[in-house]
Amino acid sequence: MASDDARDHCLFCKIARGEIPVPPIAQNDLALAFRDIHPQAPVHVLVIPRRHVASLDRTTDGAELGAVMLLAAQVARDEGISVSGYRTVMNTGNDGGQTVHHLHVHVLGGRAMGWPPG
Repeated sequence: MASDDARDHCLFCKIARGEIPVPPIAQNDLALAFRDIHPQAPVHVLVIPRRHVASLDRTTDGAELGAVMLLAAQVARDEGISVSGYRTVMNTGNDGGQTVHHLHVHVLGGRAMGWPPG
C-alpha cells in the first residue's frame, strides 16, 4: 500500500485524479490511457491504474492489472495498430528503466520495432 505522501506527489496519481489535465485516449473503471509527452513511436500511449501502485513488483490485484492490460489492447485497436502489430512495455525498478514510480504500460506502434530494444 502506498503512503499518502507517495500518492500526493505522484505525477500519474495527479493525472488520474484530474489535477493535471491530460486528455484521455481511453479509460475504464480501474485504468486510464493518455499519450506520452515524449513519444518514441508514431503511437505512444501510457496506460495506468487509477489507484497508486508503484510497479509490477508491487501489484497485488489481478483484476486491476487485467484492466490495465485490456485497456492497452483496446488502445491498440482504437489507434489502428493492432493488425500491423505493437509493443507493450512495462518497466519495473531503476535497472528496468522505470522513471515514474507508478505502474504503467507503454503501448508503442505505428512503425516496425527492433529487437533487442536498446
